[in-house]
Amino acid sequence: MARTRGSWTGGTLTARSLLKPQDVARAVFHPAWIPQPLDPSVERLKSFRVIAGAVASLGVFTFIEGGFEFTELLENAMTASVVLLFLTPLTVGAMLWVWRRGGTVRQLRVPLVNSLLLLLLFVGCVAAVLALVQTVNGSANPVVIIGAGMTMMWMLVFTAYGAVRVSGNFFGTAAVHRCLPPLLAVVTSWLMAVPDLVTGDLHGLSLTLGIIFILGAPLTVTAIALLEMRRLKRRYGIRLKAHPATQAPAPGPVPPMPAGMPPAGAPYLPPQGNPYGRPHVPGGQPYAPHPQPPYNPQQPYGG
Repeated sequence: MARTRGSWTGGTLTARSLLKPQDVARAVFHPAWIPQPLDPSVERLKSFRVIAGAVASLGVFTFIEGGFEFTELLENAMTASVVLLFLTPLTVGAMLWVWRRGGTVRQLRVPLVNSLLLLLLFVGCVAAVLALVQTVNGSANPVVIIGAGMTMMWMLVFTAYGAVRVSGNFFGTAAVHRCLPPLLAVVTSWLMAVPDLVTGDLHGLSLTLGIIFILGAPLTVTAIALLEMRRLKRRYGIRLKAHPATQAPAPGPVPPMPAGMPPAGAPYLPPQGNPYGRPHVPGGQPYAPHPQPPYNPQQPYGG
């Protein structure tokens, strides 16, 4: 799927769109080159996966402890973004190695580059929001505070909506393979949970609550992602271990049938008329002999 000039946002953005950062985020972080969803049920599963991933990212324990801080949240988001910057290419690279027998990397070059650009764009936006917050907090100049503050609020809404979008499409990796977004969601959620389990850092919670809140979100994300990939496999023949070039094409909408054409699969029958050249009269004798004109010697065959 090649990306041409203006195809990233699909030409939906205008100057008035800048007043609505959520609309800009929708166009920028869910570009036009990302394939359309195959099934509404898969989209519902993806929504549940995004919610569970948000719980894993924010951490319910932060609210329970009462120590929630906005700056700390942004710092954690920046750390997670940097982790994603290295984790996503590594995971995709591992799958490219798995797919090596079914096709080449050259066949996926365009969607891979697009996904990497989307990842870099999101990480850059998170870094910009964090820099603006630190600028507002560390400045005493009213002009700087007002200017940076307004920009920060716009960027905050833009990045928050963008985070929801990239959590669903996972940086457009569905354009590479339909199963990559759920796979990356599983890898990311477990990577964020395992360090707390290994170090025993339960963030002040009891052992039971700590394990529940640390393992709850990754287990939920994993269960939903596995169900999502199972439906893709059973309904559309899309397998995670198969190279995208070997996957069966997704079923598209059935084109409208031309007027007068029979339905698909039905034998063609010509328009039915009266083969005997006269209409059938109810109550008459359909097989009675036709009346013959009188014989004319000048026209022996009836003219």
